[in-house]
Amino acid sequence: MTQARILVAEDERIVGFDLCETVQEAGFEVAGPHTDISSAMLSFQKNKPDLAILDVQLDDGIVYPLAQKLRDEDVPIIFHSGQFTRDEVKERFPEATTLLKPCPPNEMLRTVVKILEDQ
Repeated sequence: MTQARILVAEDERIVGFDLCETVQEAGFEVAGPHTDISSAMLSFQKNKPDLAILDVQLDDGIVYPLAQKLRDEDVPIIFHSGQFTRDEVKERFPEATTLLKPCPPNEMLRTVVKILEDQ
């Protein structure tokens, strides 16, 4: 059985590395952390992830164009934000999950596992 691949896009370096470490220690393959849309988009184009964890605001702008491409490819998304509310994100991506920062690692992992199991 192959490991699920999780794309992580987070512009706060410490938060990004913590997220990646948490997900990797749980047995998933990690792509990231990507601090900008450009590098996350390139990673997605090279190897489609099974799930993406996206901060809404990255170094080079709002992540919605990447999120749209992921949605078009049926990749589930967890938005992880401290600046945008669930309602703001749900307005554009009603099917996505939103976790507000700070999010405890065990809550993030529970959400990742549940989404992957539901696919």
